[in-house]
Amino acid sequence: GWNSLFLSNHDLPRIVSRWGDDGTYRVESAKMLAMMCHGMQGTPYIYQGEELGMTNIRLPIEDYDDLEIKSHYQEWLARGRTPEETMESIYIWGRDNARTPFQWTGERGAGFTDGRPWLGVNHNCASINLAQQEADPDSIWSWYKDLSALRAGSEILRRGRFVPLEMGEQVFAYRREGAGGALTVALNFGGKPARTACRGTVVRSSAGRETFDGQLGPWEAVILDG
Repeated sequence: GWNSLFLSNHDLPRIVSRWGDDGTYRVESAKMLAMMCHGMQGTPYIYQGEELGMTNIRLPIEDYDDLEIKSHYQEWLARGRTPEETMESIYIWGRDNARTPFQWTGERGAGFTDGRPWLGVNHNCASINLAQQEADPDSIWSWYKDLSALRAGSEILRRGRFVPLEMGEQVFAYRREGAGGALTVALNFGGKPARTACRGTVVRSSAGRETFDGQLGPWEAVILDG
């Protein structure tokens, strides 16, 4: 068998809002999640907007179109939950979070349309959009491009064996082994620094570091040679 590697699709919320930190560490956590998938064995799939770090949206209930969301809203009210409590849960897991227009620019309609889209554009399109990130070598979009190129040029990442190393509360690390050597991927799933036993020469660091002593910064990801 061959793995399909994805964290998001049209039926799941935005990955940086679900698994990362879409506030203070939005860029850092989005880059970490990208490295997790691109370093694993299988074929990585990128759902539209993931490569920009697009986040979940917060709409009034009447603006959602998903029948599952509407049913959930009525059911939770019937069980005694308040409208505020119910909406907070929808803002986290609702499927329409991943169905808003792609944010091409920061202009009205996000460069997606001059008309009225099926769902409204996320209000943060002014700060999260492709036009802005294309010009930034440190952007999430640039990071996805770099990881794709790295993977395309590495037989180990494309075909190497997957060996889990660490699976703690905050650190997830694994090794890819193949002809000619091995690469280690270490990931910090948290907003505080974390230690890992992994060592090696830095191939990629989401924090831009050149050496690694085992200390991962908040939401940092590294690929190590060895």
